[in-house]
Amino acid sequence: QVQLVESGGGLVQPGGSLRLSCLASGSIFTFTRMGWYRQAPGKQRELVASIIIGGSTDYADSVKGRFTISRDNAKKTVHLQMNSLKLEDTAVYYCNARWAGMDYWGKGTLVTVSS
Repeated sequence: QVQLVESGGGLVQPGGSLRLSCLASGSIFTFTRMGWYRQAPGKQRELVASIIIGGSTDYADSVKGRFTISRDNAKKTVHLQMNSLKLEDTAVYYCNARWAGMDYWGKGTLVTVSS
């Protein structure tokens, strides 16, 4: 049984910062890939950032240079540092972890960017 629990969402003004965290629990020790997706109202869920076990990262073009993903394999955590937030970053952010072809999801944390 794998559980992913996100934290760190909230309300922030444009230009502000937030740090999301995701803690994984369960029998899988090291996930092949961990990442963050987001879903804005009326839109499809999209990949924001991902990081593989070796440390290579991938970002959506819309967040490059503003967001940074990191992971701690020993603690089974993944973080998303979000800087220079924009109104269009408002969404529910979901933690994702992949292992042996299986995707696991958290329940999501709401990020609202508003003045």
